[in-house]
Amino acid sequence: MIKFSALFMLITFLGCDSSGPSTDNGPVVTPPVTVPPVVKLTDEELLDVVQKQTFAYFWDYAESNSGMARERYIPQDPSFDQNIVTTGGSGFGLMAIVSGMSRGYISKAQGAERLNKIANFLNTAERFHGAWPHWINGTSGRVIPFGTKDNGGDLVETSFLVAGMITVREYFKNGTTEEKAVAQKFDDLWKGVDWQWYTNNQNKLFWHWSPNYNWEMNFPLEGYNECLITYVMAAASPTHAIAPAAYHEGWARSGGIVSARTKYNLPLILKHNGAEEFGGPLFWAHYSYLGLDPNQLTDKYANYWDLNSNHTKINYLYAVANPKSFKGYGANYWGLTASYSRNGDGSIGYDAHMPSNDKGIISPTAAISSIVYTPLESKAFIRNLYENYKTETWGVAGFYDAHSQHYQWTAQRYLAIDQGPEMVMLENYRTGLLWQLFMNAPEVKQGLINLGFHSGKYGF
Repeated sequence: MIKFSALFMLITFLGCDSSGPSTDNGPVVTPPVTVPPVVKLTDEELLDVVQKQTFAYFWDYAESNSGMARERYIPQDPSFDQNIVTTGGSGFGLMAIVSGMSRGYISKAQGAERLNKIANFLNTAERFHGAWPHWINGTSGRVIPFGTKDNGGDLVETSFLVAGMITVREYFKNGTTEEKAVAQKFDDLWKGVDWQWYTNNQNKLFWHWSPNYNWEMNFPLEGYNECLITYVMAAASPTHAIAPAAYHEGWARSGGIVSARTKYNLPLILKHNGAEEFGGPLFWAHYSYLGLDPNQLTDKYANYWDLNSNHTKINYLYAVANPKSFKGYGANYWGLTASYSRNGDGSIGYDAHMPSNDKGIISPTAAISSIVYTPLESKAFIRNLYENYKTETWGVAGFYDAHSQHYQWTAQRYLAIDQGPEMVMLENYRTGLLWQLFMNAPEVKQGLINLGFHSGKYGF
């Protein structure tokens, strides 16, 4: 009772003071918190952020000994496959380094040093009648088999590589003494490819030759897919050029390459191998055209700008139609191509996504690398991913390789053959630099002329 009375008196004393003036000044007013407006990047700023971050794949995360592009990079496991370098992806990387120098991401001296390292490595790496293998050990320069019988020359990967070499040569050929020396090294390297050998004495090119299995892979290059550049390089060679008949009878199937089909009222123009209704994965509109400029480029089979623009727009319109009702698909979320993929059990695999093989997986490289054909649609995709899905999709070397809103899933890893076209096509969209360098190479012009091509843009 005493304790209760004392407590009551204390509360009364602290809570009420009838003798003094009132201290109640009303409710406390908190000043409003000013939230600064979110400042969105302009289109140009956004493209630069993406291009610069993607460049890191070929600069910061290259294989350390060779300077070549690693086949893959997994940020959560950086040592995984750390010495497997990719021939074709490194060709894309050569173009990316040229772009990086032109934009000041690195200095020309830095670029020349790295490119010289790559040239020296390729000069000592294993070659098979002049062609490099698909995969090379970046430490030893020895072939890493891509498959049991795919342990020799890979002519398609080699063509992607030499397209990059020619681009570097053209960029450096009038430069400093050091730059000219690098240009000469790459010039010597690409001239050593024996394209004639890879015809196997037929009027067509073959993808593979193995010192153990010879021609057993038996993969003739017949259109249409990603391999047009291989015929262009083979026709352009000043040392081992193929006859035009190989292009017309082999690649063009004696005219059988032409398609009369349309989709969404857009002509497909050429028959896409195994994908004649919608066209193939979008990398078919990218890999051959990183240096080869499709603007006003024609031969008797196609207008190559229309071919690639229609292919891209069909892929886009398919996503807008979204016949499989995948979550997110639409005008700012689209793009099907070969990339990492989601297996049925949720694990990460690899697949060639396209409308006829749609797994609900969007590959950022598909829409980004298509920016030269569909600038508005591609920029809408980039902005959507960067502003609304950055947490899931953005990493140390740009956008991760694959994403699905439907499955709330991301492949948080990178592939050289996907990051490269993004970097290169962004540059071609913004300045046309890599197209100009490659297309103005005299051998390229002559090779295209020999095959019956015409370019209104480059005057032949």
